[in-house]
Parts: sequence; C-alpha cells; structure tokens
Amino acid sequence: MNTPAYRVEDGDAVRDRDSVLAIWSGNLGDDAHMQAKFDWFYRASPYGEPLLRLLRHVADGKAVGVASAGPRPMRVEGRALRAGVLVDLAVVAEHRALGPALTLQASFVQDGAARFDLLYGFPNPKAVPVFKRAGYDRLGDIVRHARVLRHAGYAARRLPRPLAWLAGGVMDLLRWFADARHAIGAPALVATWVETADPRFDTLWSDTAAPHALVGVRDAAFARWRFDASPLARTRYLLLADAADGRLRAWFACQTRSSVLHVCDFWADDAPTGIGHAYVNALVRAARKARHAAVSVEYAGADAKLAGWRAAGFVERSRRPVFGRWLDGTAGGTHELHLTAADEDE
Repeated sequence: MNTPAYRVEDGDAVRDRDSVLAIWSGNLGDDAHMQAKFDWFYRASPYGEPLLRLLRHVADGKAVGVASAGPRPMRVEGRALRAGVLVDLAVVAEHRALGPALTLQASFVQDGAARFDLLYGFPNPKAVPVFKRAGYDRLGDIVRHARVLRHAGYAARRLPRPLAWLAGGVMDLLRWFADARHAIGAPALVATWVETADPRFDTLWSDTAAPHALVGVRDAAFARWRFDASPLARTRYLLLADAADGRLRAWFACQTRSSVLHVCDFWADDAPTGIGHAYVNALVRAARKARHAAVSVEYAGADAKLAGWRAAGFVERSRRPVFGRWLDGTAGGTHELHLTAADEDE
C-alpha cells in the first residue's frame, strides 16, 4: 500500500499560530493584516475557536497547508443551526495543486459533523473545482448591487470632463427628485449614524418573525464581534428609528472604501420578506448627505427580496457562488438564503 503524500491534522490557534501565519505569508494578503485577523477571528470569537486543519507533507514533516471553518450561529426554518464558514485555504507554492487543497477541504466534510450542522463558503474561481470535488453543493449566488449617487466621475469615463460634470449634475438632480418623490407617504424615520452596535439590535432581532431562510443570527453580540471588535476595517451603522416612538426599524452596517459606501450587513423589521423600498431609500438619502459617490451591497437570497433595493435604483454588478454541505441530515435539503458580506470572515 502506498503511503499518502499528505496527512491532515487538527490545528490549535495558540500552538500553531506561527505555522499558520508562515503558510499564509505571500498567499493570503498583507502579513500585518493577516496577523491582526488571526488574533481577532481565531482567538477572540464569542462562538469558539474555528476548526483549524493543517496539511502536513509526510516525507519531511513540514506543515504546508491550512484551512479553517469559523463557527457561526444561524437559523433555518426557525430552528437553531451550528454553521461553519470555510475560510483561509492556503497551500505553499511548491505543494499547490488540486490534491493537497482537496485533501484539506474534504477533511471538513469527513470530520466536521461533531461541531457543525452546515459548512458553507464563498470560494474564488480557482477554488470552485476544489469545493465541487470535495462534495460541496452550490447553494446559490451572492450578488453585488450598486447605486450611483454622484454621476460626474462615471460620466467622465466617456465624456470630456466639463461635459461630464454638467451631465453628472443633471443626472444627480433627476435622481434626487425621484428619491424625494418616493419618500412622500413613506413612514417617518429618524436616520442616525453611530459608531458601535446598538443594544436595540437584540429587540429587533427577537421581535422579527422567524425567517424561513438560512440566516445568521443578527443580534447585538454578533455585530459587536463581527464589526466593532474587528481590527480590519472601521464600521459605522445607520440606524432608522420610528419618528413617533423611537423604535428601531432597520439598521445597516457600512464601511467606506474610496468614496463608495459598502453595506456589509443589514436587518429590518421586514427583512424576512425583503427589506422595503422606504428603508433603502432612507439609506440612499443618508449616503448622499454624507457625500458618498455610490452605495453597494452584497446579498444572497430570493430574487423577490431584492425588490426594495431595485426600486431604489440598485443594479447588479457582479456575482459569486455560495457553496455548502449539510452535515446534519435533519436540516439538509434546499433552503432559501439570506446571506450578506457579514457571513464571510472579513
């Protein structure tokens, strides 16, 4: 019998920190960024340490690959679910082939049931064949939608600059009037930017009718860890409260890159059926007031639940696949999704 070239071992976030960082170096991004991510994602999660697997080359005993599944509390059809988001797959250059990566990802399917009911991930195009071969199924797509607020910069790609500024200004004004018209008769809302998760997230989450979709828990504890405690990016929240009684109706977790406001996560009292146009329109007005050039959001869910975004002028820009594998047979099958960028690792 031939001895396998590689073996997979359980990793430990304390013991194997240096080994993991060495494998990541040059593979997954800036070293300082990844060190900060490790200490937050692997050492400070309120849901427990990720399931960390190391790939060891049998011939020389060196650790040459790593992959992880980070625990996430989720719900599906109203029941609690232990999910693991598949992240940080890396193999050093001299061992980078389908076999080693496949061995790593397949090990989660084989051994993950003790901790998880569901494994899911957002593979890049190069990793898609690995996920398929390892037994993961395509659950759907996470789709990026965007809405331009300041058109001059975009018009300048096709028009001379003076004409672009004029055309952009006219387009901005027309869209402003359209948004104002749609706001007539909408619920009176107070929009407020805050720097940290609001305790009222808990009430909004618990009062929301249990969604049928596969959805991550959207309470204050999740937002505080996922966004407030993250050293990787600064997040601000737009809170939409009822003008009459102050009740929180919706929130958006946002990050700014260049002049674009990226909505990384959101929840609302109507989120289970699709966030309404009134809430998205309030987000657009707040972003325009803050002088953002555009707003974007990534969402995986039923097409009908995008109606509020599309009514507010958001259009599709790109999409990525979501893969998953049910390890709990009682919850398996096809389920509607409600996933955002927050359901990834960063």
